[in-house]
Amino acid sequence: MRDGLIPGTAAEVQLTVTEAMTVHFDELGTVHPVYATWMMIKHMEEAGRKVILPFLDAGEDAVGYAIDVVHLAPTPVGARVRARAVLERVDGRRIHCRVEAHNEREKIAEGRTVQVVLSRARLEARLREIGAIR
Repeated sequence: MRDGLIPGTAAEVQLTVTEAMTVHFDELGTVHPVYATWMMIKHMEEAGRKVILPFLDAGEDAVGYAIDVVHLAPTPVGARVRARAVLERVDGRRIHCRVEAHNEREKIAEGRTVQVVLSRARLEARLREIGAIR
């Protein structure tokens, strides 16, 4: 990793909630017509990835390792959401971020994510091993 990734480095994802982002399960169908927890976490993890991307060296990548999020409030279709990640610390290859999401009215989630930096060659070898790429 390149130098410069320091605590406080931040990034965000902004979006408008769509029908495709609501609570819908494969077997159960639509459950609630609001922003799904899993989709919100996806956007929080995306913000965390944006924190570290400028600091990856050629031949490096990062993967999600852990996430701990509390979903505090519902958000309807059409509402704007901002997911933000702030670097807390770098612990070897592990990148720890504090994450929050807000809609226009209130904070809707908070928590932490961890990503692990590894060589792209190692990642691709593992993906070939499990048949995800050829």
